[in-house]
Amino acid sequence: MKPILYSFFGLLLAQNVLVAQALTCSPEDRQLFEAKITALVPQEDRTMGETMVYVGKSFLGTPYVAKTLEVGPTETLVVNLQGLDCTTFVENVLALSSMLQDKQTAFTDFTDHLETIRYIDGKMNGYASRLHYFSEWIANNAKKGLVMDVTGELGGKEITKDINFMSTHRHLYPFLADDSAFDKIKASENYLNDQAICVLAQDQITQNEHLIQTGDIIALATSMNGLDVTHTGLALKMANGRVHLLHASTVGEVVISKVPLVDYLKNIKHNTGIMVARPL
Repeated sequence: MKPILYSFFGLLLAQNVLVAQALTCSPEDRQLFEAKITALVPQEDRTMGETMVYVGKSFLGTPYVAKTLEVGPTETLVVNLQGLDCTTFVENVLALSSMLQDKQTAFTDFTDHLETIRYIDGKMNGYASRLHYFSEWIANNAKKGLVMDVTGELGGKEITKDINFMSTHRHLYPFLADDSAFDKIKASENYLNDQAICVLAQDQITQNEHLIQTGDIIALATSMNGLDVTHTGLALKMANGRVHLLHASTVGEVVISKVPLVDYLKNIKHNTGIMVARPL
C-alpha cells in the first residue's frame, strides 16, 4: 500500500490521505509499530548491546527493500517497518532499543528517536540533512552521545579517502536533480574529505574479534571509489565467542549470517575491513 503522509497540523483530504510536512507512515507501519512495542519487553539487566540484538532479532525475516527513504517529492521522516535496507534496519533497532531502555511506548517517542538518529545534529532540514554516508552517521551519532566509535580501540587505523560517490553519480539520486540539494551534498562531501576515518583492516579482525561486543554496529568499509561503507549490521556474539552479523541482507531479508563475520567479509567484493560503533 502506498504510504500515507502525516502532519501534526495536516488536514484530512479526499481518500483519507493526510497531507504531510514531516512524516511519511502507512497505517500498516503504524500498526506494526504498536504491535512491536507491545511485544518487546524491557529488561533491567540487559546491556544496550543486548537490547539491540533482542530488538534486531524481532525483525528476522523482514524483507530487504532498497531506497526505502526515497519517498515523495520532498524529504520527510519515513517510517517503514515492513521493508528495510541495511541502514534503516540499524536505525529502527537503535530507536526501539533506546525506547526500551527509557521505558517509552509512544509513537511520537519513536519518531523523535528516529529523527535524532537519521539526521545531522538530530534535525531534519531537507534531503541534504540526512546522514547519507555511514562514516558521517557514526561520527554525528557519536557527537550526540548515542554511539561511540570503538574502531581504534579494536586495533583500527586512521585513513583518508575521497568521499564523492553521490555527487559523481548524481543521476542515481532523484533528489539531487535540485541544484540546491546537490550543492549541499557536495559541501558535505568536501567536509568529509577533510576528516580521517578509522578502519579495522580485514586481516586484523580475527585477532581482535574477542573485543567486539554483541550489539555493536558493524559497518563494512570498501575500496570502491567515492564510498566509505557499503553495508552495515549488528554484531551477534555466539556462545563459542565467534561474531556473526545480524543484518538486512541484500539477498532477501533480515538474517543472521551463517558464517562468522571474518569469513563473511572474505566474500564481499572490495571489502577492506570494518568500522565499529558501540551503542550507548
